[in-house]
Amino acid sequence: MSHSISRRAALMAGAALPLAAGASLPGAANAQAAAPGDGVELPTHRAFSLGDVKVTTLLAGSRVVPEPHSIFGLNVDDETFAQVSEENFISSDEARFFFNPVLVEAGENMILVDTGLDAAGITAALEAAGKQPSDVTHVVLTHMHGDHIGGLMTEGGEKTFANAAHYAGRVEFDHWAGQENEGFETKVRPLEGELNFLAEGDTVGPLTAMEAFGHTPGHLVFTVAGSEGELLLMADTANHYVWSLGEPDWHVRFDSDKDMAVETRRRVLSMAAERRMPVIGYHMPFPGAGYVMAVDDGFAWVPHSYQLTL
Repeated sequence: MSHSISRRAALMAGAALPLAAGASLPGAANAQAAAPGDGVELPTHRAFSLGDVKVTTLLAGSRVVPEPHSIFGLNVDDETFAQVSEENFISSDEARFFFNPVLVEAGENMILVDTGLDAAGITAALEAAGKQPSDVTHVVLTHMHGDHIGGLMTEGGEKTFANAAHYAGRVEFDHWAGQENEGFETKVRPLEGELNFLAEGDTVGPLTAMEAFGHTPGHLVFTVAGSEGELLLMADTANHYVWSLGEPDWHVRFDSDKDMAVETRRRVLSMAAERRMPVIGYHMPFPGAGYVMAVDDGFAWVPHSYQLTL
């Protein structure tokens, strides 16, 4: 694949713009600022509309990570990684990670998809958006990596979302139940007796589950249907707007089956591009919402501007 300056690189170069402007965009006017530990203030939440369904992304955490090539593009050399980064106006030496759980409000249902790194982070983001953990009626897990299950339990070992029904993929649960994993044992295992298990095509309110295996053995994504369109919650199908979504064949350290993850990435991103549906990515630059465009032999991330606020 040629890595000369391309239309794809030019498109992706603008993908981080909402970070600087987020607080002044529609739907974010009342957002408070969160300092993720390095002193940088970021908005805490951003709301979108699908007609009768309200979707709010919640910034449950953010951090700067060094040496991103040790995570992304494991099957390309340093020169290629640096060139693609430079073409897209980002550093190849460090990256900012975002953790974006999603709150879906439909009728009396208040559905939280993923829970962030810990209870404190997701609770703070919910409260900034005017909600309490007790308001959540359903908690849905896309998969069981620590940054998605961390907020399930408080530091004292109590359920963070005491009034919620909890949902997870059966394949995902069975995989982690057979491992020695402290996060699973402390955050998920206590809920085993009340978990509702999901498979392809199952629904939770306006959410429909789709298998997107590869990142983890039972990774799920969800479509959200409203009266005025649909939206894709792609979870960790692509974990970076350039080094994963823009380069779908690049291997990612956190993908358990890297070849399957590539196949899934291409399948899911192709669907989003063909259906021209808005997408929210758990690790996309906050507020995590945008569109996928098929360009060259890959894809480009087109950040949401105002489409879902009209």
